[in-house]
Amino acid sequence: MIKNLSFLLASLLLSSMAHAASVSFVEPADGATVPTTFPVKFAVEGMEVKPAGELSPTSGHHHLLINATAIPAGESVPFDETHIHFGKGQTEATVTLKPGTYKLTLQFANGAHQSYGEPLSKTITVNVK
Repeated sequence: MIKNLSFLLASLLLSSMAHAASVSFVEPADGATVPTTFPVKFAVEGMEVKPAGELSPTSGHHHLLINATAIPAGESVPFDETHIHFGKGQTEATVTLKPGTYKLTLQFANGAHQSYGEPLSKTITVNVK
């Protein structure tokens, strides 16, 4: 119940400030060609990065989705090889992928891994050589 109330409050707050809150990839750029192991850096505006477990309507942490689309608001981000969690509050990582073209989606979620939805997601394409 408390988690649902927290998410409801966060959703209301986010909808009232949707233009102010956003996530972005600092690195790599959309359309970049990268080696099989490459750095990924994330940014968020209008929200605070906090570790998983800390619930606040204006905070959360990053998730990197490999060839997956944004998670609808309120749904939990899955724990699998295509949904990488940064629950310690990390804002960068080193990723290794096989050669090919990938869609990378950055998804911000609350301390309980519940997605803030499309407004706090960003998708880019990278070419791994």
